[in-house]
Amino acid sequence: MPAAVRHALVAALMLLVAACADAPAPVVAPPPAPKPPAVSMSPRLLEAASAYRGYLMRVQAISPAFADGGEVAQALRTGARYEPGQLVRGAIVYGAIAALQDRAFVSGLQAYGRDPAQRRQMAFELIRDPAYARNLPGAAGATALAVAAMGGEGQRLYDQGKAVKQAAYDIQKSPWSRESVASRPERLAEAKAHANAMMLGDSAETQRLGEAARGLTPIVLTPAEARFTTPSVTRALAIAALAALGEAGEANVDAVLGLTLEPNVAGCMTSARLNLYQCLAVARPHYEDVFCNGQHALMDTGRCLIRQAGLAEPVEARFVPDASSVARKM
Repeated sequence: MPAAVRHALVAALMLLVAACADAPAPVVAPPPAPKPPAVSMSPRLLEAASAYRGYLMRVQAISPAFADGGEVAQALRTGARYEPGQLVRGAIVYGAIAALQDRAFVSGLQAYGRDPAQRRQMAFELIRDPAYARNLPGAAGATALAVAAMGGEGQRLYDQGKAVKQAAYDIQKSPWSRESVASRPERLAEAKAHANAMMLGDSAETQRLGEAARGLTPIVLTPAEARFTTPSVTRALAIAALAALGEAGEANVDAVLGLTLEPNVAGCMTSARLNLYQCLAVARPHYEDVFCNGQHALMDTGRCLIRQAGLAEPVEARFVPDASSVARKM
């Protein structure tokens, strides 16, 4: 190769190198930040909350305007048809769904949940000690919503029972209400059998609760302040935190269901049922069955739910029948 050509090529190469040196370095985009986990709640949890809500809605449909013994018997079946442990479990899960309505609580947890290792560690701590949830960002607001949901349902159940109990006095003007209940032992046995009968949730209600948990169809609640944070509310908050972290799905459902066990509240409801059985054992006319249903199946159970939420229990005014009342002391 002639020297002149060689020199020209070297010069061109030197110019190319110089141009590359002056060019800015290519910008390398950082990897995208991990996405926050989606809120997840196992269908088994949603079914528990749906069964609980189903019982409450059926009870709310009881009309105190009883017209005959058949309506009294049907109302008694409705009021007595719950299993205490299942009702407690559903109330806690419903409280968790209510806590998830606090978007600040959910978004704060999802920020932590971007790191898989941190998310798993938090889930471990929540299952090991549900009280860990009380110190999470936004916990106060979420707790107030859980209290409002759980206590509000309890108060509505109590109020419905109070209306039914009042009907026990109101219907005594009707001769049929003073007639003896037929097959008294059988109706007591049926009430006892209902203590072990598992409730089923409505599919539409289950879907609605699932959408509420994910923030698609919010549940509107007025936050409530409890006298103290009960174990049930703490457990509801922990389940809500697990759901916000994406850790309350089917893979962890058995561990999460373990957080729904609250023997003290279940014991309260069991006592209410025992009082119901004792009442039915001595009740004879239809109006006394109405009293047993209103006082023990509904009011006493509602009181347990109010206590579960940590709210002040209702003070029941002493009923003094008028001179025309033929109610006998029960």
